[in-house]
Amino acid sequence: MTRLFTLARAFAIACIAAIHLTAPASTASAAVSSERPTIVLVHGAFAESASWNDVARELRARSFHVIAVANPLRGVKLDADYVGAVVDSVKGPVVLVGHSYGGSVISAAAQGKPNVKALVFVAAFAPEVGESAADLSGKFPGSTLGPALAPPVALPDGNKDLYILQDKFGSQFAADVAPNTTHLMAVSQRPITQSALAEPAPAAAWKNVPSWFIYGDRDKNIPPAALSFMAERAKSMKTIVVKGASHVVMISRPGPVTRLIVEAAGSDAQQP
Repeated sequence: MTRLFTLARAFAIACIAAIHLTAPASTASAAVSSERPTIVLVHGAFAESASWNDVARELRARSFHVIAVANPLRGVKLDADYVGAVVDSVKGPVVLVGHSYGGSVISAAAQGKPNVKALVFVAAFAPEVGESAADLSGKFPGSTLGPALAPPVALPDGNKDLYILQDKFGSQFAADVAPNTTHLMAVSQRPITQSALAEPAPAAAWKNVPSWFIYGDRDKNIPPAALSFMAERAKSMKTIVVKGASHVVMISRPGPVTRLIVEAAGSDAQQP
């Protein structure tokens, strides 16, 4: 009996050890084995985490640890606090990547985070403190988002959720993406609160964190002139304008977006 007990105890210990060795690390808190940065991807309004799928696949093929955050889209400060908590959970350096409204979020989330080594703005807002996404969209002509929006959905707290009309989603948001894909994107789009787009930015980390920009010259959500203005103001380390690309350049042209992220991740540049 004693021998059977000893064998059973040894078997149990071996099983526990195997679990610890083979269990996957949690998504947000996994320690990176080297100082290679973790890439944290933050989607914007009318999109969701899967909008980063092709970029994430290419980054993982290059052995980067990647987290595609589910951005709440409730308000700049609230969303930035959420993303900031994810950044805090990462062991080692981080490159924060934001699309569209997600740019406002990463610029606020990176403030005071010493492990954020770079920001990458993908067709994204980079607001000054006190500026909102609505302010920047209206600063230059060219956005056709307003007429493409569905009637707002009233929320119990008095706020309103905004969606793009499904039959206008492809032409407005993703004109260079195949229709069978844009139809699904329209159905699965995540709404943003009306107040989030009007909320003044609480911080502008692009002032002290090296930043990279990429956007398409056929963007109908954020005027390309506004994107160019923000990149220049942020003293962008490199700005890429993708010919013919829509607002979702990370979906239609994942290659150049991925390469820019990799460049930002490998750079030791200091913000001028």
